[in-house]
Amino acid sequence: MIDEHIAVEAADWFKAFGDVTRLKLISLLLQKELNVTDLSALTDMNQSAISHQLRYLRDMRIVKRRKAGKTAFYSLDDSHVEQILAQTLIHIAHNHGTLEAEEE
Repeated sequence: MIDEHIAVEAADWFKAFGDVTRLKLISLLLQKELNVTDLSALTDMNQSAISHQLRYLRDMRIVKRRKAGKTAFYSLDDSHVEQILAQTLIHIAHNHGTLEAEEE
């Protein structure tokens, strides 16, 4: 059986992925490193809301921040985040029967 501490941490991770806005941010950061201004423009959300979600994702160690002067750039913390999202999307596509259509 899974250790209680690990189960709680895993549940927190799934909670982080359970928000549409956070998933959109993660999917954008799969492509490249972006700053809050870029993310705000791409999602049509205000910078305050983006910053709030990025802070949550940073606390969960899903994204990391790199400072360049006064600008902070965000990227995925590591390849595990990309793998988790990719496997989730593959699973969803498979369940909807779209995986075969995409492979053709």
